[in-house]
Formats: sequence, structure tokens, C-alpha cells
Amino acid sequence: MKDKAPKPLGVLPLGDAAAYVEYSETLDLAVNDAVQRLAAAVRGRAVPWIRDVVPALGGLALHFEVDHAALPDAPLQAAAELVDECLKQDLPASDEVGRAIEVPVCYDPELALDLVEVAERVKLAPEEVARRHAAAEYRVLMMGFSPGLPYLGGLDPSIAVPRRATPRATVPAGSVAIANLQGVVYPYAIPGGWNVIGRTPLTVFDAGRAPPSLFAPGDRVRFAPVTRAEFERLREAGRAAP
Repeated sequence: MKDKAPKPLGVLPLGDAAAYVEYSETLDLAVNDAVQRLAAAVRGRAVPWIRDVVPALGGLALHFEVDHAALPDAPLQAAAELVDECLKQDLPASDEVGRAIEVPVCYDPELALDLVEVAERVKLAPEEVARRHAAAEYRVLMMGFSPGLPYLGGLDPSIAVPRRATPRATVPAGSVAIANLQGVVYPYAIPGGWNVIGRTPLTVFDAGRAPPSLFAPGDRVRFAPVTRAEFERLREAGRAAP
């Protein structure tokens, strides 16, 4: 049998149009994996009054279609019962959830703004930090705090460093960054305090694209190192694409 998710700590209202099923108040990769699989199971039920299913680090949000004729009188209770029904069944396996995505990344120091500093802190050569970063497989734990920004779990602990003491007012779009045991990819130019160790030439978020985000919760991500020349070629190709 496939593993089942742990029992929830509780089901909390998110305003009057959503419920949050909480499993952990801290990041636990095993719990997050179970949440991703549970989200897939709930989506598979295609409940007409459920508008969206959004996995977070340690829980699952179910958003209601408040004007739907089938909306129960007690949607919070109905959401809890729906989750409980899914938990009584075999959940999808981890490798059945999300997509496998390869993301080109350039570790050139002009793009990897903090690579040298990170290397000094972990007492490794910058090239070795880049190698270890690209060697791991990551999982998209959740999306936030800006549209299209993925939180990635799976960073090699040997290159883990805290967030920058002073955040940048603007981090360039496509910046690949790390902090503690997680990673992110900045979808566009926004403020941020994570350590930038590379940059991808891909368009991470485009509101006019379907789907707009390159990443989704549960995706399995690998970074493929490219040279600066290849980075520029891929970026120009992306700009020229319709």
C-alpha cells in the first residue's frame, strides 16, 4: 500500500471562502510530501464547490466557490470530511505528483551575486558550491510570497547559509538563491534577502502565459549548469519566442 498522510492538527477557517487543513507548524519535508499527495487526491475528486486546492509548507488550503449551488451549508465541516475521505484511501505516490523540470542556470559571478561570499562562508570553492547545488534534486514545497516564486526543498546542507543580513531592494528576475535549507527562483525583479548563487535565462512567470508560472507545488526540479554564452543565447531565444 502507498503511504498515507498523517492526521491533521486541525481544520481552520480562512475567512468565509476557504479552509486550511494544518499538519505541522514547522517545515517537515515528509509532512510536505504527504500534503502534496493529499492535494492531488483532493483535486482528483473534482468536487464542484472546491475552486482551488493550494498546498503550503505544512498544510493544505481548500478554496470554496461561494456562489456554487452545491456549496454545503457547513463548508468547513464538509472540507474536513472530504480530506478525511481522501486519507482513508491510498494517496498517490510521491513520483506521481508534480512534473520533472530541468532549469538551466548560469553560475557566472556577474550573475551569481553572492556565490563567492557563500563559498567563503562554507569554506568551499565557488565552483564546488555550484556543483553541489546543481547535483541535488529539489521539490517545490509551495508557491509564494509573490506569484510564481517557488520555495524549494532539498538543498545540500553543506552549502546552507542564513539569509543575507541586509536584503537587496531589487533582486534580478530569474535569480536562483538559497537560504538555510531551501532555495527560491525569483520570478521577476523584487526585493529579497536570499543569497543569489546563479540565474536562469527562463521566464519564470508570465501573466499572459498558460499556465503563467514555470513552477507548481510538487514539481521535482533539477538545475542544469550553462555557460554565460549559453545563458545569453537562451535568454535571447526566450525573448524572441511568441
